[in-house]
Amino acid sequence: MKYLFVHQNMPGQYKHICQRLADDKANTVVFITKREGLDLPNITKVLYKPQREPAESTHRYIRDAERGILHGQEVARKAMALKAQGFVPDVIIGHPGWGETLYLKDVWPDAPLLGFFEFYYHSVGADVGFDPDSPVTLDTHCRIRTKNIVQFMGLEAADAGMAPTFWQFQQYPQEFQHKISVIHDGIDTKVCVPKADASIEIKAPDGTVTTLRQGDEIVTFVVRNLEPYRGFPQFMRAAEIILKRRPNARILIIGGDEVSYGRALPDGQTYRKQMLEQVELDMSRVFFIGRVPYGTFLKVIQVSGVHVYLTYPFVLSWSMLEAMSSECLVVASATPPVTEVIKDGVNGLLVDFFDFQAIADKVDEVLDHKDRMAAIRKKARSTIVQNYELESCLAEQLKLVEALVAGKRPAPGGKPGRPAYRLPQGITAKPAPGKAAAKKAPKPTAGKAKKKAAGKKPAKTRA
Repeated sequence: MKYLFVHQNMPGQYKHICQRLADDKANTVVFITKREGLDLPNITKVLYKPQREPAESTHRYIRDAERGILHGQEVARKAMALKAQGFVPDVIIGHPGWGETLYLKDVWPDAPLLGFFEFYYHSVGADVGFDPDSPVTLDTHCRIRTKNIVQFMGLEAADAGMAPTFWQFQQYPQEFQHKISVIHDGIDTKVCVPKADASIEIKAPDGTVTTLRQGDEIVTFVVRNLEPYRGFPQFMRAAEIILKRRPNARILIIGGDEVSYGRALPDGQTYRKQMLEQVELDMSRVFFIGRVPYGTFLKVIQVSGVHVYLTYPFVLSWSMLEAMSSECLVVASATPPVTEVIKDGVNGLLVDFFDFQAIADKVDEVLDHKDRMAAIRKKARSTIVQNYELESCLAEQLKLVEALVAGKRPAPGGKPGRPAYRLPQGITAKPAPGKAAAKKAPKPTAGKAKKKAAGKKPAKTRA
């Protein structure tokens, strides 16, 4: 079988499924991406780069759309080069969020396209307008409606889709929801495990080394970037209270100083610098360790005494589920899709996102009653094992891919998030993957793809 994956930050949500398929030497797996410096075993990587950024003269509502079109054009050019080599995928699996999948059905009309539908924007009821200090105006409504251009085109082009949580699935237009199956990427519960003797050494800027161990009063906070969407200001205000109350407590923070979501501060300022100017912290007990390798992240959550996770109503982070799998006691914001996973007092503790005093109080409750919290920790892990375990999620993903390759498509009228797959009228079922011996096309190479793209004029598109 021939599989084409597309994600600008390879492997993204496809970390496990692309490698599982590539492990079968009978498969050909190609990955189109912008990411340099990473190669995966048995996977042919094809790099692309948009030819330019959106024009300054472009209306601000549609700059994201223009950026998506530029991404889609360049991916289509790479796809044409692959096609010229004789590569025809049995299925295309890609994230439409950056426009990369926009034109792939124009290159291979008969190849089924499976999209990863992560978030559809709304000006009411989700992230926009959640912060009362950021009022929503008519301009906001218009901008957000327009922001969905690339998502909507990707949704229309896809034959089927996956969404990681039911709440994220519900954000998509109802008339297209029948296309989308709710299947999480999966959490490796054999890797994300509790460890009673866990420890980690933290080196301070002055060179001193501090060793933190499981059982210590360690409060952890993990995000990609330290920003309002993930509750960084609220956490910092809670940290100030926690440190003043608890002389043995230490705060361990993972995250960079960029902005993944929402607005950046002017003049190159960072939210970390801004918050450090607003709160009083004993910095000898606060450790900002930036972005870290995955192994370091695992050590952090394994030594955690209480893990704080805060988010706007937005995309759910893997880190919260991985922390639960490691039997962390998670204090989380009572926002969707968090509340889809955590039930207050059962497998975690929920707080109002904006109430930093309540966050500090919950942390106190956890650290003062460790024995009482043991059952909640156990339940947190069992929740992940039962509902998000990697092998179970992979099996569902592969079953969906197999149905698409066999010619089946999601049909309207099924259970929300669980569409029934049927053969369209007049279509004959194709052999399931691995059941028929087909003539194997030569595997494309990244070098050949680049050579073809340079040596043969692609279909004309204007950037």
